[in-house]
Amino acid sequence: HRATFKFESTDEDKRKKLCEGIFKVLVKDVPTTCQVSCLEVLRILSRDKKILVPVTTKENMQILLRLAKLTESDDSLEKVSEFPVIVESLKCLCNIVFNSQMAQQLSLELNLAAKLCNLLRKCKDRKFINDIKCFDLRLLFLLSLLHTDIRSQLRYELQGLPLLTQILESAFSIKWTDEYESAIDHNGPPLSPQETDCAIEALKALFNVTVDSWKVHKESDSHQFRVMAAVLRHCLLIVGPTEDKTEELHSNAVNLLSNVPVSCLDVLICPLTHEETAQEATTLDELPSDKTAEKETVLKNNTMEYNGMNMEAIHVLLNFMEKRIDKGSSYREGLTPVLSLLTECSRAHRNIRKFLKDQVLPPLRDVTNRPEVGSTVRNKLVRLMTHVDLGVKQIAAEFLFVLCKERVDSLLKYTGYGNAAGLLAARGLLAGGRGDNWYSEDEDTDTEEYKNAKPNINLITGHLEEPMPNPIDEMTEEQKEYEAMKLVNMLDKLSREELLKPMGLKPDGTITPLEEALNQYSVLEETSSDTD
Repeated sequence: HRATFKFESTDEDKRKKLCEGIFKVLVKDVPTTCQVSCLEVLRILSRDKKILVPVTTKENMQILLRLAKLTESDDSLEKVSEFPVIVESLKCLCNIVFNSQMAQQLSLELNLAAKLCNLLRKCKDRKFINDIKCFDLRLLFLLSLLHTDIRSQLRYELQGLPLLTQILESAFSIKWTDEYESAIDHNGPPLSPQETDCAIEALKALFNVTVDSWKVHKESDSHQFRVMAAVLRHCLLIVGPTEDKTEELHSNAVNLLSNVPVSCLDVLICPLTHEETAQEATTLDELPSDKTAEKETVLKNNTMEYNGMNMEAIHVLLNFMEKRIDKGSSYREGLTPVLSLLTECSRAHRNIRKFLKDQVLPPLRDVTNRPEVGSTVRNKLVRLMTHVDLGVKQIAAEFLFVLCKERVDSLLKYTGYGNAAGLLAARGLLAGGRGDNWYSEDEDTDTEEYKNAKPNINLITGHLEEPMPNPIDEMTEEQKEYEAMKLVNMLDKLSREELLKPMGLKPDGTITPLEEALNQYSVLEETSSDTD
């Protein structure tokens, strides 16, 4: 029954008796092999919620805590023979706490979170007991997920933030070269499966502990959050044993970065080292002095540098985002966290925004295709601006808007009015202008190709169109008047039957019923007219 997760109701009473019998054995001093066998059976049985009610008692929970070394004693983890018992006990506790509300209440009464942190401190620097750390962290994640009180206890009373950050440092074998900068060996071996699983569980637990931290701006917390962000930067630049594991690792890192106060995310980029700078200078010297654009391309392709800063981590986030778009499903869960993270980073940190603008919205040269047609990152994001999921299209549009420094004219250049209308309507910017945030005043430079094509670009679709013949050119004045009145009558009928409601723009750029908009403009004209 190792792979059994659904049980027949006919044998329910037998399974209850078997659980009770197992606890009667575990309370005795029996050989380790017997304890392991009993715990393996209990782990399988604890997948069934129905049988846990009679066996989930304080006494039985204490038996499992003792076997998992979660007691108040200062026993060290020296006996290797006990490790399988500890691991199986933790697995049982994970299932029981997840499936039993009674066990969740007993966990609070028994102060299980503090005991788990104590066990982590015993083994945080011990690589050969990764399984114990992994299931300890999984149980800590479950407790912090199910009880908001435990999140606060972990954060402040138990010092969970530095403890879990140290667990991550140990899993990644981080060596610090500066206060917030670690050494990255791109040619080193990938993480082992055990280290990867341990890191993933630590990331999930940290997410719960810091879930409201983006609201926190205490100076005393800044250092710890910067250290954690530096560890997460290291996490983004390493790989796991498989591609799927690497994606899972990076996904959890992205989720956790979303909880970090945005002012602390500057550690995701760092100045280039002397070795990197010297290597770039050699590369640039090989190019003719008049080929500036080619120099910039070589610079970015070799080191992901921008304005003297190493942008490797941001580039990994950008690639991660594109992979999630290419999946074509689960956008809300898989894509919105990384898009939201990149948006906030771009809004708060100029170098990150300028680098992402260069990668996502390079200078326009070919405007013959619609903005949503193609395989570039820009094309993919513009397609998301009209996605059926409101949250997805909002965050995609917001990201592009921030890259354009929240300037409506710049956004329309890259997306077209039709794709951007939803965002502009929501922000009250249909009449043009820019958002509320301040950005530097450096202006974008248009390419010669774009300048030549600009007069013929359709502002709605955002691409170059062949001039279309005007259908009313060959009409007489009587025909034009007839068609105009016909259109007015059709709109009037739709309006009276409330199938269509004419709307207009108020002076502040927001949408309102047409009559109200006209009245406001009339009032403005009266107040601004010369009264002499």
